[in-house]
Amino acid sequence: MLVPDPKAVRKLLTRYAVLRISQSERHRPQAATELNDVVYTLCVMMGTTGIREAIVKADALLAAARSTPGGVVEDGRAVA
Repeated sequence: MLVPDPKAVRKLLTRYAVLRISQSERHRPQAATELNDVVYTLCVMMGTTGIREAIVKADALLAAARSTPGGVVEDGRAVA
């Protein structure tokens, strides 16, 4: 199974958060479209069908990468 690059996942999670905050303050069609794109991409990268599950898996991936020297992760688990 391919494991996404933790840096790419972190970037998507950050973009997701920024867009969600932006949309809660003021709805804009362009931001809504970008948010949908980020949600789709994050779900595909994490192998899920819903954003909540994707976020949980992304958080686990990032935690595993932080706990490993060099941040090497395989199958969602840290590799020594």
